[in-house]
Amino acid sequence: MKNEKVKRKRGRPAIEYESKYAEQAYKLCLLGLVDKDIAPILGISLRTLNRWKDKHHEFWQSIKAGKLQADANVAESLYKSAIGAHSVIEEKVVPDGDGGTTIIEIKRQIPPDYRAQSLWLRNRQPAKWRDKVEVDAAIDVNETSIEFIMENFIKVMDKAHERSRLMRIERGLDPKD
Repeated sequence: MKNEKVKRKRGRPAIEYESKYAEQAYKLCLLGLVDKDIAPILGISLRTLNRWKDKHHEFWQSIKAGKLQADANVAESLYKSAIGAHSVIEEKVVPDGDGGTTIIEIKRQIPPDYRAQSLWLRNRQPAKWRDKVEVDAAIDVNETSIEFIMENFIKVMDKAHERSRLMRIERGLDPKD
């Protein structure tokens, strides 16, 4: 018996897939979690999660639907923040004139958020709103003197600065206005 090899199991014991995992994965995706975060919560490895997605169509569909819905919720909220469509209801205590107080509700509009606007525009119209300015710095290699290179570099940088200044003016960000 000494020479017999005992087969040892490695890793965690396998968890069998159950349909309840599809709903749990959907809800976790709605919270913004990604696959590598979902797997440990379900008590499985990322490899097992990927295997379940391949093997169980409803599991894969629930993860896909949860991520799509979460992204849509964030996009809607970003859009509302950009245009100032959010409002909050606040309670205010006011004197009622008889020595007592009354609580009234006030609906307050949240102003548009410039960061949301910037993010939206940079992603929707990148050519017009990106922060990076493209510079065409083609130099003829036949003319390689340091003076020539410096002259061209200065010209190219002047053009880039001017384009950047005009872009800031167009966006209303120029401090000289």
